[in-house]
Amino acid sequence: MEAREGKKKMLATLVGCNYAGTPYELQGCINDVHAMRAVLLDRFGFAPGDVTVLTDDDRGRGAAGVLPTGAGVRRALSDMVARAAPGDVLFFHFSGHGTLVPPVSGRPRRGHGDRNDEAIVPCDFNLITDVDFRELVDRVPAGATFTMVSDSCHSGGLIDQEKEQIGPTAAADPDLHAHAAGRFLPYAAVLGHLSGTSGMAASHHITDHLVALFGADASAKFHLHRRDHDGNSSGATCTEGAGILLSGCQTDETSADVAGDDVAAVGGRACGAFSAALQAVLAAHLAPTSNREVVRRAREVLSKQGFQQHPCLYCSDANADAPFLGQKETKAKSN
Repeated sequence: MEAREGKKKMLATLVGCNYAGTPYELQGCINDVHAMRAVLLDRFGFAPGDVTVLTDDDRGRGAAGVLPTGAGVRRALSDMVARAAPGDVLFFHFSGHGTLVPPVSGRPRRGHGDRNDEAIVPCDFNLITDVDFRELVDRVPAGATFTMVSDSCHSGGLIDQEKEQIGPTAAADPDLHAHAAGRFLPYAAVLGHLSGTSGMAASHHITDHLVALFGADASAKFHLHRRDHDGNSSGATCTEGAGILLSGCQTDETSADVAGDDVAAVGGRACGAFSAALQAVLAAHLAPTSNREVVRRAREVLSKQGFQQHPCLYCSDANADAPFLGQKETKAKSN
């Protein structure tokens, strides 16, 4: 049921991909989103029916058995945005692999130059890119906010064109943490996986594989007839103040997946280092805390634990200092 007129809605989509049974298996991503769901309900007052959870275990025990495929995640996010009205709070959490997509050789991209583009990796490898998140945020009603937490590698900049508030401060360090794996899929690994499914030679750019396999469900970025040569949507404009990205690391870094026996694990359960740090910050500071302060404190937690990843914040100046998820007052802990 929709919220009563005059009362803002708080809507969330939480996605966790462990990729079980593949060479790219992770351990803590599903735990991350279930822990975040509890935080949303207990701390921020989200209604259970307004929090959609998509996981890739047991055929997706999330919304009506929907798996977190590229199409499934896009549909859940699109439905969430379609429900939104001015003043509403929208939240998306992703825990899983991230990757970088190189530009198509020989095609000029004046806006992006020759830099790689950030993407998350759903369970079917149908990538969702920074361009997709930009287009999604541009559909958010004026006055509403779309906060995105991505606990994945190379997640800095995942909302294309969003202003950097807290960004790169150190070069990437290949030695993440003594007992942690990175939530990173190299481009070659993604290409090899897709090539084995599409039947096309791996020499093709990833664009060819994704469009061949997923057609209209592939990222808008890869449908070149919908893109101009800058890699931007023709006629697209940024929605000022709508997008807020809290990334688990910088664009050139990896995010750690922590095993259950690691000292940084929460309650002996595998987790993402950034997800655990974020939840620790929120638990330690019950009063409304700005997006800027949440990211700053999460960096401190990770540094003390020995992780060489630097969470970042991308949003408007106003949202940098606005309370995380629009919290207005302190909510007492539930027993």
